[in-house]
Amino acid sequence: MVEYHWVDSGGIRLACRMSGGPDKPPVLLLHALGKDCADWGHLVPVLARDRRVYALDLRGHGRSDWPGEYSLELMRADVRRFMDTLGLDRVDLVGHSLGGIVAYLLAQEQPGRVGRMVLEDVAAPRPRRPTAPARPDGELPFDWEMVLAVRKQIDTPDPAWLAGLDRITARTLVVAGGPGSHVPQEGVEELARRIPGGRMVTLPVGHLVHEAAPEPFAAEVKAFLTAPPRRP
Repeated sequence: MVEYHWVDSGGIRLACRMSGGPDKPPVLLLHALGKDCADWGHLVPVLARDRRVYALDLRGHGRSDWPGEYSLELMRADVRRFMDTLGLDRVDLVGHSLGGIVAYLLAQEQPGRVGRMVLEDVAAPRPRRPTAPARPDGELPFDWEMVLAVRKQIDTPDPAWLAGLDRITARTLVVAGGPGSHVPQEGVEELARRIPGGRMVTLPVGHLVHEAAPEPFAAEVKAFLTAPPRRP
């Protein structure tokens, strides 16, 4: 059974779909740019069999607040405050694209609060040639101002993000989309290499791995999250 809730995160209301037993280990799912918590439709029931699953709408997306002020650091703070509000001292994270950036920023800022982390088709934060995105026609399920703000940061990332990857202590799996993805795969490989103990697996179906290959992706994520801890 899926429950829908709104959680105050420092004055920003975040929409969240919760499922699974409330006494089970928590896992947070963070969606990509322009998506929302419903994007995890196949993964949620797989994980909810033995986890408490929190699928969030990040600020400026879906049913969460659209406050008009946006940055990846603010999204990171929202997630941290969400955890504080619900009393979640330590969680596992699954993040796709934008959500993956938010996930690794949290994991480098608060290493003790992230146990394991799955990053879906996310590259290391390197500068790239800026492009001007075209606004889609019609009403959007996200704030277009959020897209413009976040794209600027992704095009010209703070150098501290790259330097901070070596502070991550979470056991990390990077899932690459292969040559069909628009994300440079050498950057995905670099991300896995720079995170201490990180490893990478490729499901060659493009950037939307969890949509194009839902069952293999869910199997990889579940196996990783439930694997016994590595010996010191």
